[in-house]
Amino acid sequence: MDQDTRTLLARIADALDRLAPPPPAPADMTAADAFVWHADPDLLEPVPEVNRVDIGLLKGIEQQRAQLLENTRRFAAGLPANNALLWGARGTGKSSLVKAVHATINAEAPGTLILVEIHREDIPSLPRLLRLLKTGSRRAILFCDDLSFEGQDEAYKSLKAVLEGGIEGRPTNVVFYATSNRRHLMARDMIDNERSTAINPGEAIEEKVSLSDRFGLWLGFHHVGQDTFFEIVEGYVARYGLPIGKDDLLRAANEWAVTRGSRSGRVAWQFIQDLAGRLGKPLT
Repeated sequence: MDQDTRTLLARIADALDRLAPPPPAPADMTAADAFVWHADPDLLEPVPEVNRVDIGLLKGIEQQRAQLLENTRRFAAGLPANNALLWGARGTGKSSLVKAVHATINAEAPGTLILVEIHREDIPSLPRLLRLLKTGSRRAILFCDDLSFEGQDEAYKSLKAVLEGGIEGRPTNVVFYATSNRRHLMARDMIDNERSTAINPGEAIEEKVSLSDRFGLWLGFHHVGQDTFFEIVEGYVARYGLPIGKDDLLRAANEWAVTRGSRSGRVAWQFIQDLAGRLGKPLT
């Protein structure tokens, strides 16, 4: 290669370097206790104030609360802990519990944990995010709300490799918590379709169904009964000091639940928002 060619190639390389976007700046893990991950471009956005419910207001899920708290306390202390899948009916407190547990641990030991939310559509970027968190000075709960997979979606493979199967594995300073309406993270008709069309039905669905097996801790959530629903409502009324008698409260709460056809923590909170609005009381 003559000198002119080498000079030309060097100029082209310099021009490409100038056109390439600069590498992302290292994330400041001390900027907040919670972050949202954006994959395009890679960015950890600090969340100054997390939208959360006090853990004492989460009724009817005492066993799930105790298990997730214990798992998270071990993780915060640098001990082995499991990835957790919180599955079950909508509005039953799954995501609220994750955020409340994070707040509880940090209240016990300020600054111990960060909460990093990753959106479902950004799951393929998980390896990049984990490399970033691995170099951080703080322990991190990586949280994906409403996680599920449809049709020919291949993103589950990224998650599966990260949880346990990849050559790098999960960093010791990161634990993964996910919520889902599906126990196996995929629709029942997808499982049935795989089974009915496969030469070996068991092997055909094993790869997808085994994703949920990568979570060492499974916590199931279900709609609550009337007594627990009333307990949730009364807890909110006491917390926010809403001026209403017990009989009127329970009658109104029951009517609200009947019209919604459901009793859950979410329905209770929606009722409280409506009640506070009618009473002219802010929820602060």
